[in-house]
Amino acid sequence: MEKTFVLVKPDGVQRGLVGEIIARLERRGLRLVAAKFMAVSQELAETHYGIHKERPFYASLIEYITSAPVMAMVWEGPNAVAAVRQTMGATKPTEAAPGSVRHDFGLEIGRNITHASDSVENGQLETKLWFKAEELVTWQRDVDRWIFE
Repeated sequence: MEKTFVLVKPDGVQRGLVGEIIARLERRGLRLVAAKFMAVSQELAETHYGIHKERPFYASLIEYITSAPVMAMVWEGPNAVAAVRQTMGATKPTEAAPGSVRHDFGLEIGRNITHASDSVENGQLETKLWFKAEELVTWQRDVDRWIFE
């Protein structure tokens, strides 16, 4: 079963979209296995966005992600990475498919509501960065047999 990391960024939290995003992922059929509402430390922000360190927008990205609380989550299901990314939409909200989170709620790339892992490998790395192993819950829903083949 594939797992992936999802982050509702400060703009999504401030706009009251956490419940909407959770509801969309649940309706999609994915299973929530970890969640925490938290303030992002400078150290965590710098580690998470380390790949952008040499980019001109790095400092503002760190400032933004640490500016207000976030909702960090791990979701599970068949093809979870692709399903979550499709549900969230393209990184640029104006290029996101109608019905996606970013299309429905975003206008600019710097305020695009969510982060979602772009690969299984990155999902594993990001999950380990944001969560301890014991924070992930293994469980079965009764409805899973009607969603997962």
